[in-house]
Amino acid sequence: MAHDVHIIGGGLAGSEAAWQLAQAGVKVRLSEMRGSGETTPAHQTDGLAELVCSNSFRSDDSDKNAVGLLHDEMRRLDSIVMAAGEKARVPAGSAMAVDRDVFSEEVERTLTNHPNIEIVRERVDTLPEAGLTIVSTGPLTAQTLAESIVAATGEDRLAFFDAIAPIVHRDSIDMSKCWVQSRWNKRTETSNEDGDYINCPMTKEQYETFVQALVDGEKTEFKEWEADTPYFDGCMPIEVMAERGIETLRYGPMKGVGLDNPYDTSEEHPQGRWPYAVVQLRQDNKLGTLWNMVGFQTKLKYGAQVELFRTIPGLENAEFARLGGLHRNTFINSPLVLDRQLRLRKAEHIRFAGQITGCEGYVESAAIGLMAGLMAAAEFRGEDWSPPPPTTALGALLSHVTGDAEAETFQPMNVNFGLFPPLHEVKKKQRKEAYTSRAKADLGDWLASRERVLA
Repeated sequence: MAHDVHIIGGGLAGSEAAWQLAQAGVKVRLSEMRGSGETTPAHQTDGLAELVCSNSFRSDDSDKNAVGLLHDEMRRLDSIVMAAGEKARVPAGSAMAVDRDVFSEEVERTLTNHPNIEIVRERVDTLPEAGLTIVSTGPLTAQTLAESIVAATGEDRLAFFDAIAPIVHRDSIDMSKCWVQSRWNKRTETSNEDGDYINCPMTKEQYETFVQALVDGEKTEFKEWEADTPYFDGCMPIEVMAERGIETLRYGPMKGVGLDNPYDTSEEHPQGRWPYAVVQLRQDNKLGTLWNMVGFQTKLKYGAQVELFRTIPGLENAEFARLGGLHRNTFINSPLVLDRQLRLRKAEHIRFAGQITGCEGYVESAAIGLMAGLMAAAEFRGEDWSPPPPTTALGALLSHVTGDAEAETFQPMNVNFGLFPPLHEVKKKQRKEAYTSRAKADLGDWLASRERVLA
């Protein structure tokens, strides 16, 4: 099939861009390396939009949370990622989590059946010299293409490490020592009957022994070219957090506050005392057979992981569907090398989308892909492009990536209210609701103006 736009990379961003273009009547060639005999250090399948780390899209609260607001805005723009996420959804309290296999299969099925999309399993080694192109190869871009990108940008790549959390088989967890509860008993319409997290409690002695073992555990060795690569704070390996101090984990992923241990009750605490520390597991698939260890991204060697994680109360006989891992992520210095339409300044027929632009997170990656698809569709049709206002989640994230961030200190960024134009006149306790209320109104106005242009 002849194509109008070439998309390189079939992750969340590439899949979203392909969908937006195809829905606009633009013919797309979607090139995906996996399935051609090639793979990456982190992917497990050949499926489009595979989730390689957590199965969570994070908060779905569009009234008080920036990522929840981003969910809402993407839904209003007919996002394939959000639609597939709904079909693959599993309980996760106020968060949105999905069965990763169902999610990937739904995205691939929808794209495969679209008459304007041709999916080609092939590795692309160099940037095309002509033709509208979107590069969405993600943070695991193949070395040959990465070198072509470096040559085109004239800038050195930036890189950081990203770690993957282990996944445990549910039937191997000893529930005589654990319990199911959401923190503070918070539940939503999609919650399980008792809560959304399996909680494994630790005493002070168990916790301190565990932290010391994390620090002393055998880690994967770095290659020479990886030695100076920094970590992204949003996906910090648990042992690196442990090295920052004995209490760090207890105020982070192992926080016991708001969780009532039913195995430790008293007259003072009839519902159960809060544990000194806790390891939480979150459902990872619709069947509820797989649960991931929340916040337990790690670079410990596999043997060390099994030995240490089986010291956690309730996980003494744990069977792991996947152990934690570490891979190097690559991204470009977008504020320096891209224009406001995600185009490469030195080759304007090429756009970048997704995590390679320096956004962080599944939903953020898909959101930048969505924007790149809309931009490319407008350019193909000869229309003027007007971006979403910076007061919206889409607009704030896009503005940050394409110029509002400091190029010298640019690092991967999740969407957050700190990227939005401030509302100083609103009281601090009311600002989240004020940010989302303003964003929803402004996006509505933007959508109305788009409809008038397209009409």
